[in-house]
Amino acid sequence: MSAHLLVVDDEPGLREAVQAYMEDSGFTVDVASNAHEGWDKLQKNTPELVITDIMMPQVDGYQFLKQMREDPRFKSLPVVFLTARGMTKDRIQGYNAGCDAYLSKPFDPDELVAIVENLLERRSGTDSTGEGTNLEEIARQLAEIKAQLQQRPAIAQTNPPIKIDLTPREQSVLNLVAEGLMNKEIARRLETSVRNVEKYVSRLFSKTGTNSRTELVRYALEHGLTN
Repeated sequence: MSAHLLVVDDEPGLREAVQAYMEDSGFTVDVASNAHEGWDKLQKNTPELVITDIMMPQVDGYQFLKQMREDPRFKSLPVVFLTARGMTKDRIQGYNAGCDAYLSKPFDPDELVAIVENLLERRSGTDSTGEGTNLEEIARQLAEIKAQLQQRPAIAQTNPPIKIDLTPREQSVLNLVAEGLMNKEIARRLETSVRNVEKYVSRLFSKTGTNSRTELVRYALEHGLTN
């Protein structure tokens, strides 16, 4: 799985270790040594998940999380707490503050990876980048796409109104969308995360000026964008 993470911890050794392990697991990782720096990085390049220590000077993890949850941009951003405080009351305080997972130090890095992947997978299931959660709507769109494919020889191809440059990965995703595959199937085929596929589908919507998978497929067929 590839996703952008932010790690906030005032302990350099732990911060660097978590960064190295998560990058080895395929993630892109930004780091911050305190909550103030973490907040600045949130503004500049919003991650898909935050891993933060609780016991930090000046602004602790609870305050940092409260600041995130009060901002509409970060209200639903998954947050994992790392802390040396493993007592039940501390975990309860963390969950009441709005964290999504709580991991006590020392921890197994593989467990952290599993938690992060699970949270990202759950979040991707609720995102609305052309797939949604309405199964009837998905089935309807899939049927329309398949009908379009059957009519493909009859669809007159014209040059797109503007030149559209697609990256190789965008082209691969477009080809699979045109085959009628949904995001999870595309992710499995391309050996990437559902979240990444959603990003590519969103980029395709933006580049083609379309708003749904059916519009995207018709546009691609009409303008010869699929292989």
